[in-house]
Amino acid sequence: MAVSFPIPSYFTAIFIISRLMSIMGISKHLNNKLLPPLDNITDKLSLDPSAIESASQDFGHIVKSIPKAVLQPSSIADIASLINFSYNSSIPFTIAAKGHGHSVRGQAMANDGVVVDMTSMKKHRNGTGIWVSNDGVYADVGGEQLWIDVLNATLKHGVAPVSWTDYLYLTVGGTLSNGGISGQSFRYGPQISNVYEMDVITGKAEIVTCSPNKNSELFHAALGGLGQFGIITRARIPLEPAPKRVKWIRMLYNDFTAFTRDQELLISINGRHDSHALGYLEGSLLMDHGSPDNWRSSFFPPKHHPKITSSIINHRIIYCLEVVKHYDYQTQNTVDKELEQLLKGLSYMPGFMFEKDVLYAEFLNRVQRGELKARSQGLWDVPHPWLNLFIPKSQIQRFNDGVFKGIVLERNITTGPVLVYPMNRKKWDDRMSAVIPDEEIFYTVGFLHSSGFDDREAFDDQNKEILKFCEEAGIGVKQYLPHFTSKDEWVHHFGSKWETFQQRKFQFDPKMILSPGQRIFNNN
Repeated sequence: MAVSFPIPSYFTAIFIISRLMSIMGISKHLNNKLLPPLDNITDKLSLDPSAIESASQDFGHIVKSIPKAVLQPSSIADIASLINFSYNSSIPFTIAAKGHGHSVRGQAMANDGVVVDMTSMKKHRNGTGIWVSNDGVYADVGGEQLWIDVLNATLKHGVAPVSWTDYLYLTVGGTLSNGGISGQSFRYGPQISNVYEMDVITGKAEIVTCSPNKNSELFHAALGGLGQFGIITRARIPLEPAPKRVKWIRMLYNDFTAFTRDQELLISINGRHDSHALGYLEGSLLMDHGSPDNWRSSFFPPKHHPKITSSIINHRIIYCLEVVKHYDYQTQNTVDKELEQLLKGLSYMPGFMFEKDVLYAEFLNRVQRGELKARSQGLWDVPHPWLNLFIPKSQIQRFNDGVFKGIVLERNITTGPVLVYPMNRKKWDDRMSAVIPDEEIFYTVGFLHSSGFDDREAFDDQNKEILKFCEEAGIGVKQYLPHFTSKDEWVHHFGSKWETFQQRKFQFDPKMILSPGQRIFNNN
């Protein structure tokens, strides 16, 4: 049946089809066959300057890549139609899915291609973007949904996912394409280890339902796959009963060896259903740059700021161990005793333990308060030259000496949060695309810099010096949210996984259409 348009829409449709084919250099015929029709999505392809501008930048404010058009889909079929059009074109154009745009080096951009604005899907879901099963065991979640919305929707049923990111205003498809880590990862694994099944649109425009037992190759490829194999449009996420409140504790150390020893001791109790285990553990650095709090959260009581600041000045670096113990009405009378047993014998500085008691949802959404404050001060939409690394346990002391003390302190420009906390390798699935060190315990280190537009290069130089030190010292570092500019660097990054990664690309996106901003197969 022919599609009918009102007169203005019809001419707009014809214009966009012609314009898209022209700017992509696409012939009207391919192998004597007409290209797939675009009539069903022409009114959703935008050439509007504001849409193009938004799709040209991300949270990093470092890279700018201008697409030819932006697709604002109302359905999964719209995305598949666009990919199908490209796949069957004589010269396929690249396509990138963009969620909340929290990448920092242009990973979700498509220079001279088409960006799919995944958030547009939310407007057309009619409340079906997050569906909790009747038994509360899982939630089916659209890839465009934000984790904060998943939290709020599942809590209404008394359940919630167990693995999170620190910042919840990220899309489900985005974090699952990378890994999704936070302080819960030592116990529950990253978010990619907490998926039952997914719907993925491949680079051949196939809409595939996959799981560990069905189309498993695509399932394992897409999780942590940096968007190279398909666009995640639905994920089935396991749920567990949600705690009501948390005991939230921070302890300060002036000795790095004691700090890491205590972290490793605490993450050794990591059974998924072990009621004695902590629910969250992270570590960070405090350095002499004003308040001991930072944009990620305000925690320390103001009356204790002077003594904390004095200790930072004396030692130059203080190491902060942050833990959380969940509880509800059934365990509220025993949680304090359990925490006392867990933390007994730790080597933090006497008098430097601080505690809060807050709602579970308030803890999980802790970073948003810092975001609102940064936005009000004009400090959010600025360059973010972040560097996120995985460091083998055997090298973390060397990293502290060479990087934290030898580079970061000496350069004295780091004002943003610096995270450092361990994870258990057994909580990750090596069949997935994500790359981690080989050792059973490894640390994540995150330099979450914010800079001005004029001084960003200083942070880039520091990042380069850190990576150079790691290479020369044989640290065996792996980048999380990696950024490379050559194929050789990517081959080195993936190591023994490269051949499998490349074969999967040929299988699921043979024309190299998807996610060009990663610059893995589109690195010109």
